[in-house]
Parts: sequence; C-alpha cells; structure tokens
Amino acid sequence: MPNLENLRKQAKLVLRRHRDRYYPVAAQIRAGLPRFAAMTDSEILAQSFKLGDAQELVARQQGFESWQALKQGLPAMSDHVDKTVTKAVIAAAEPQLFVADIRASCDFFTTVLGFTVVFTYGEPPYYGQVVRDAARLNLRCVKPPAIAPTLRDREELLSATLTVASADEIKQLFLEFQAAGASFAQTLKAKPWGARDFIVRDTDGNLLLFAGPAE
Repeated sequence: MPNLENLRKQAKLVLRRHRDRYYPVAAQIRAGLPRFAAMTDSEILAQSFKLGDAQELVARQQGFESWQALKQGLPAMSDHVDKTVTKAVIAAAEPQLFVADIRASCDFFTTVLGFTVVFTYGEPPYYGQVVRDAARLNLRCVKPPAIAPTLRDREELLSATLTVASADEIKQLFLEFQAAGASFAQTLKAKPWGARDFIVRDTDGNLLLFAGPAE
C-alpha cells in the first residue's frame, strides 16, 4: 500500500529527471498525462513541467485524476486494503541474449563488462545468467545465430538496453569498457532527445545499448 510521503518523493524524482532531460521519463509522462500524448520525447522535455504536473502524473499512475483526489483517496484505500486485491508489480526485466557458447559469453561479460555469473545450467551449459548492479541478462545457447548478422547490423537490432542515472556515469562506463577492450558498434554520442549512449557488440554480435542523460 503506497504512502503519501513515498508518492511525494516519486513526484520529485520525476520532476528532477525532467529538468535533467533524462529521456526515459518522457515516455512515462506521455503515457500518463493526456496533454503530452502527441508530443515527441524532445518536445516533452522542452515543455515547462512543474511539481504539480509531476504530482498529477503520480496520482494518475495510482488511479486518481489529480493529486488532491489521491490525498483524499489514500485513507479510504488503506481502510479497505485487506478487502481488495492489490495490483501485481513487475519487479524487474531480464533480456535474453542468444549466444553460441555459454562459457565464452560468461567470460566476455565478466572480464570485459564487469558482470558476475549468477549461474549456468547444463553440461555443457545451455543457459545462464549474468548480473551487474540492477541489470540481469539471461544467456541462451542457440546454434546457428537466431538473427542474421547482416540484418542485425544494418537495422541496429538491439538485444538489450541498460541505463545509468547520470552523465558522469555513462562517460565513466564507456571509458571502463574501452579500457577493457570492448568492441563498439557505436562510441559514446549525444542524442537529440537529451541522452548520451554507446553500443557494445558482444562475442556473438549482440548489440547492447548503454544510455544515460546527456547532462
């Protein structure tokens, strides 16, 4: 059951991310506030956006029309929390990468990208998982390649997107991977929608996008 103080903090976080031009928040705003529905990411981030707007977004995400309605409705929700079915919360997403050799892939992720192996399964292994901070990637052994390499490169078909919270971190991550000998399909670049990102190519050609705010 959400409490008002936590919801206030969520609203302030949304506001700060908009001010920082953190482009993933644009999709959140577009989906939650009808007046932004027809705007692009860059248009949303260029708009005036105040704490009241962020509070309205959080209220709508909780099923209320306004922040005031949320404040009035939370006590009633609390009174009936034991009688209602709570909405399921998706706690995480785990992209699955198709690889030819689980051991070789695990070696790449640990030595080049700084991940840790969570597990491998089978002998020889045909499934595994690696983790770094809050990012988890599942590895599935598939032969031959599930995606034609020429098609993947031509269309820039990403296998996973991993994000950091600040401009300093995305630069630091790029330099870390560069020093470790990573192969880049795209080096660190600023994008029109207010992000900086780069793309790493793993040993199987999977394209991994790493992104963060531009400023």
